[in-house]
Amino acid sequence: MVSSNDSGKSYHLACTGDALDTANAHSTPGDITFFGSCFCPFVQRAWVALEYLGIDYHVYEVDPYKKPAELLEVSPKGLVPALKLNHYNAPRAVNESTVILEFLEDVASGSTQKSLLPPVSDPYARALIRLQCDHINRTLVPSFYRYLQAQELDKQVECAKEFVESLIGLVKLFERAEKESESNVGLWGDGGVLSLADVMAGPWIFRATNVLPHYRGFALPSGERLGAYVARLIAHPAFKATCSTEQLYLDSYERYAHNRPNTSQVANAINSGRGLP
Repeated sequence: MVSSNDSGKSYHLACTGDALDTANAHSTPGDITFFGSCFCPFVQRAWVALEYLGIDYHVYEVDPYKKPAELLEVSPKGLVPALKLNHYNAPRAVNESTVILEFLEDVASGSTQKSLLPPVSDPYARALIRLQCDHINRTLVPSFYRYLQAQELDKQVECAKEFVESLIGLVKLFERAEKESESNVGLWGDGGVLSLADVMAGPWIFRATNVLPHYRGFALPSGERLGAYVARLIAHPAFKATCSTEQLYLDSYERYAHNRPNTSQVANAINSGRGLP
């Protein structure tokens, strides 16, 4: 049943379910402080990478709309995710989710030796995954928000088509990589190895299985391979470990679904036609 009434629910301030267990397991301060918010998909992509790459970290849950001083010290815009690197004197910081992902990839290459990319000896395979990532940031993520924030029925239909096209476009890029490289990195195949593109797209694909059906009656495009891919992605241990229970997302995204004023910097950017912050 599609929810059509704005009940006034707000975003959550603490993880639930598997994500809460993971946060509790990373409650001890260490070399990396990970500033995040439980409902934020940009945070989740960095969190999945931390889990998969096996990098130690300390979770610091913040309310990004109140922008505490500790967050502003590491993220000038007051946006999450952000990392505080405590082993420097004085501590240093990294922010912006895509930059954090590249940073964590580099950290892991010198420590855990795990990676979200094919080996450097196969630059073409790495480039194909980066093309997938570019599509995700430029097309899939903005189209998700346009669809969820659209209020008029005809606009919702238009934006639903756009979001579906973005998913189909990502599938085509997965299929291209499958044909043109021998890399087993990525969950489109059944090797079970997360790719940078899986991590970057995963939080919005996951929300397309709970938030979008609830508020827009959305169903993923038909296709056995796409369905199997989504199932593998959501069930992957590193991804599952960062997921809260469904109600957290339904509550936290009600404000987007009714396009409340000043919902977020992302929502404001979508409404004004600007690029995402």
